[in-house]
Amino acid sequence: MTIIDSQVHAYEANTPKRPWHSVPNWPAHVTGGEMVAVMDKVGVDGAIFISAFSMYRYDASYAVEVQRAHPGRFAIVKPVDPDDPAAADIVAQWKKTPGAVGVRIMMTKDPGRDRDPADPGFDRILRAAVRHDLPVNILCWGNLDAGTALIDRHPDARFIIDHLGILQPRTPPAPPEPWNDLPKVLALARRKNAVIKVSGACTLSHKPYPFADIWDPLARVFDAWGFERCLWGTDWTRAFALVNYEQAVEPFRRTEHFSESERSMLMGGACAKAYGWSPKKRG
Repeated sequence: MTIIDSQVHAYEANTPKRPWHSVPNWPAHVTGGEMVAVMDKVGVDGAIFISAFSMYRYDASYAVEVQRAHPGRFAIVKPVDPDDPAAADIVAQWKKTPGAVGVRIMMTKDPGRDRDPADPGFDRILRAAVRHDLPVNILCWGNLDAGTALIDRHPDARFIIDHLGILQPRTPPAPPEPWNDLPKVLALARRKNAVIKVSGACTLSHKPYPFADIWDPLARVFDAWGFERCLWGTDWTRAFALVNYEQAVEPFRRTEHFSESERSMLMGGACAKAYGWSPKKRG
């Protein structure tokens, strides 16, 4: 079984060479090499490296550097700014970048990102993504109605829903009712132009490792979406204050809540299909 993590973030220390835009509650650095080491330790073959918006905003240059250094282990996704009039050209150029497998848009309730689904910036990005056959990662947690409307507005685009579409914490504990938006997530499964990342799920648990209370709500996700449209992931390092990397991997590798073929699809097969990329096996 090839294991692919559908979402990781790596980044350098905060220095004048590549300063952070903001300082989240993450480790001081998790470089590409450090990310590979932690993946190797727990047997993860490859990962989709989402350029860290918190630190680097729309600059994906570090992700490009890391992919160049570890081409068999990472594919890369770049956030694109809907306010940039050159967004379509940026998508076109990104398509030519070695290892690039997708773009990302933010559609949360945060100021400046709680946008109308008819926003012309989104239209520019999504039309370009269709033209260049790139899937669009969409972060719309806490704002699923708007995200659903955007998906419906662009039936020809391929969407990958980040983090179950469910708002997840950066620090413990999980919210009192972490799965409140689950009915909207299940309804969203009817959109055949979307798949969903089962990423960061362990951060929604009220129980200690191995997080036994996540399986009932996740079973409903798997039933609605099908394993071939569910992409397991850790969302390391956003999740680090709640779980370590091994704790985000092992519950899915060891649980008896699904079959080996379902596990293989969830933990790699669906991701390879959605992004058109597979890692080179570790030697």
